[in-house]
Amino acid sequence: MFLASNLIEWKAEVFMYEFAVEPAITQIRRPGVRIIAIDPNGLAAELGLSAGDRIVRVNGHQIRDYLDFRFQTAGETELVFLLKKANGETIELEFDRELEEDFGIEFEQIVPRQCANECIFCFCKGNPENARPSLFIRDEDIRLSFLYGNYTTLTSITKDEMQRIIEQRLSPQFVSVHATDVEVRAYLLGIDKQRADIWAKLSQLLENGIEVHAQIVLCPGINDGIILEKTLRDLAGHYPKVLSAAIVPVALTRYNTDERLKRVTREFCLEIIKSVSQLQQEFRRNLGTNFAFLGDEIYLKAGKTVPARSHYGNYPQIEDGVGMVRNFLERFDRMLKGVRPSMQKNARLHSYAKKPAPDSSASLQFSASPQFSELVKLKDWSIITGEMFAPILSERIHKFNQITRENIKVIPAKNEYFGGDVAVAGLVSGKDFLRAASQADGNFTVIPKSAIKSDEPVFIDGMTISELEAASTKPIFPLDADDFFQLLSRKLQQSSVI
Repeated sequence: MFLASNLIEWKAEVFMYEFAVEPAITQIRRPGVRIIAIDPNGLAAELGLSAGDRIVRVNGHQIRDYLDFRFQTAGETELVFLLKKANGETIELEFDRELEEDFGIEFEQIVPRQCANECIFCFCKGNPENARPSLFIRDEDIRLSFLYGNYTTLTSITKDEMQRIIEQRLSPQFVSVHATDVEVRAYLLGIDKQRADIWAKLSQLLENGIEVHAQIVLCPGINDGIILEKTLRDLAGHYPKVLSAAIVPVALTRYNTDERLKRVTREFCLEIIKSVSQLQQEFRRNLGTNFAFLGDEIYLKAGKTVPARSHYGNYPQIEDGVGMVRNFLERFDRMLKGVRPSMQKNARLHSYAKKPAPDSSASLQFSASPQFSELVKLKDWSIITGEMFAPILSERIHKFNQITRENIKVIPAKNEYFGGDVAVAGLVSGKDFLRAASQADGNFTVIPKSAIKSDEPVFIDGMTISELEAASTKPIFPLDADDFFQLLSRKLQQSSVI
């Protein structure tokens, strides 16, 4: 869809996922946490710390990453750092600081732990051979779960990691459960039953106040039917410590050749909606919430309207593609009524998380640029989006055109790069956009910014935005949802004045 749409196999948002796991292929693990930048006006500069230094211990406690550093320094005014200087010298630094005084340090990204499962639906198996290396990283890291909302299976978690979650309050955790039937879960994850059984670990987390969001990647004929019902009932029995369960369909690309996997059909989706709806009614009566939420793709593939706003509560798993369509439609309808568009935030992204530094061309919201003001004046233009969302967007844009007398065309981009069931905008390649752009009318074309890497102006197939623009016959503008709604809102205001 035009928003940061996603398929579950590519985590919450593919390019934020890439940013989170990329250190796994660019860094070698060394003791302590490395400083990559220092604020010249901060406490660290005053103490003589420099980029390249590593903080190995704080008050005698080992430091593994910037989360450890935050935890060990929080609320402390008397501190002792063991430092490994960039020149190899080891020194001990003892000092005092004001309570909550900022150090002015930027640390390296976390080097993620790798997954030891062999999931039959693993997203890595759906990539073409020439995909970016970071898309083949299989992470299984409770820190990235806390920081970015990446899912873990808890199958390889150590006692130390369990204790760390509890001690440092790394909550909520996002857990890929898939099935509570141990045999089925072991089959899906490609591991033995002993590792697949995580109930003791999950219970330990819940008993210690760690909240959990669960995920079920639904594979036809494997974890649906009575297995799905058992899974949802087992999880709901731990509400409100288990906050929600997202049920999302497995999405197969042309590169998924495992014969154990079946494609998700319209008939399958209709049956899932029927069975889960009955459970949702029961959960509402007993828990006061639907608890279990179906991914938008299930409704769209079934040819059904996505549920109303009230169905999703506070959108607990919107970044997993659960309620994104409804949220978009609500924002669109509010915009048509003249309500000023609100900024959309990634609900999973923790304030501690390191975020990609935007490229210079995207350092500000596009709506603040002079170019944006020029676009507002032009009535004829096109929007390219993914095949799945195009019909929904077309319906709303048709309504917008009638009100404003604009001539906006919506063009679906077929995903040739991945093929198979992949039809969302966030995974459309540069070459696929270029093919769709040949159908564009008007003065300019808008594409979803979610299809471009967060910290680099490149599409998933390696084509740069500059290369796409050079090959296109019309100017192309990548917009995020906030800028998109700002553009429509300004045009709506302009039409009312005229």
